[in-house]
Amino acid sequence: MEFNNNFKYDLKVGQTKENELGDIFTNKTIEVKYDLQALDTQNVYVEYESRGLPSGISKSIADYYCFCFGYTFHLIETNILKERCRKYLKTNRDKKGGDSNTSKGILLPIYELF
Repeated sequence: MEFNNNFKYDLKVGQTKENELGDIFTNKTIEVKYDLQALDTQNVYVEYESRGLPSGISKSIADYYCFCFGYTFHLIETNILKERCRKYLKTNRDKKGGDSNTSKGILLPIYELF
C-alpha cells in the first residue's frame, strides 16, 4: 500500500468501507451467535445438525454470521464460514454439543473467522 498524506483521499477510502458496512446492516440478513466460552477455548461452535436433522448453518438463510465474544463482534459471510467448517467434518473438531449432546457442530478456531 502506498503512503498518502492526503486527508480527502483517506476520508474517501474510509467512507467506501463505511458504505459497505451500512449495506450489510441495511440490505443483508445476519445470524448472531453469542459464544460465552469462545475466549477460553479459542473456538466457536458452529452447529450443523440437531437430533439427526440439518440445523444451524446447514439451514441458515442468513447472508452473514456474527460471532460475539468478549466485547467484540466478528462478521463473516455465511458461505465463507461454511467453507472453513467443511474441512473439519469427521475430524476431532466435529463434536456433539447442545442440550443433552443432541447436536453436532464444528469447533472452529477463532482465528479462522478473520
